[in-house]
Amino acid sequence: MKKIVLILGLLVIGMSAKAEVEFAYEAGAEVVSAYLWRGIYNGGLSFQPTASVGFDHEHVQFRVGAWASVGASDWKFTKGLDKEDGYNPNTYFVPELDITASLRSHGVTVGFTHYYYCDNTNFFNFGDINNIEGSAQTEVMIGIDGDDWLPEQHHTYINWYTMVSGNDGNLIENENEKENLFRRAYSSYLELGYDYTFSNIDLTLGAQLGIVPWRSESIYATDGAALKCVSLKINKAWDLDVCEIDLFAQGMIDTYDINKDNAYINASGDDKLYAQKLNGVIGLGVWF
Repeated sequence: MKKIVLILGLLVIGMSAKAEVEFAYEAGAEVVSAYLWRGIYNGGLSFQPTASVGFDHEHVQFRVGAWASVGASDWKFTKGLDKEDGYNPNTYFVPELDITASLRSHGVTVGFTHYYYCDNTNFFNFGDINNIEGSAQTEVMIGIDGDDWLPEQHHTYINWYTMVSGNDGNLIENENEKENLFRRAYSSYLELGYDYTFSNIDLTLGAQLGIVPWRSESIYATDGAALKCVSLKINKAWDLDVCEIDLFAQGMIDTYDINKDNAYINASGDDKLYAQKLNGVIGLGVWF
């Protein structure tokens, strides 16, 4: 992960040799009624702070940052995760910390996210996929947006995400029939989105489609290609002198039938909520 950050940083420095580079930063936090991720319920009432720093140079933007989520029930931490205490990994949520880096140029973005869950997992969980005690994953992405050639009120994007390390696998038959075996799934997610902003009132309407292109048991609980998520969002912003305040509501439909009897589910959370098809969230964010 350090090598990836270093390479992205060197690219920015090299491209800025003949022009001025501006320092950039962003910090803020949201309070959300539910933690939803790509159509999946990942927790209830949550506080989600984020911060990033980077550099801007003409059409190039480089960012590194961190994002976290702590839910109202996360005080339980590892309670119930010990086998002698009624082991059920799908019962309790735990705090999450994500480390990110991205490089954008002329509408093309490349980056990565390392997802870490505070459940006594090794932060750098790059080991054998058959060791399913940990739950950290690393994901790479590439995206294209139309911000450089579309009017300001329009925002379109296509993003591709792929898990490349950590706890991400599909269950395979074990010839010895002694224990379950997992094969790296490279779970992927294709996201298509469009936002329209009414600039005179700072109101944004957005829509997203999420597609899982192949089998992903541990992350998305699919046994093949699937339309995973349809999402609609409305966001109202107030631009103040010292900060921006956002109030938003979002609805997500998980369009794929989750059959937990036939899929290995790695995510935390209550089984019924995790498999719920229709989810919604309202939230309030403050940005500096």
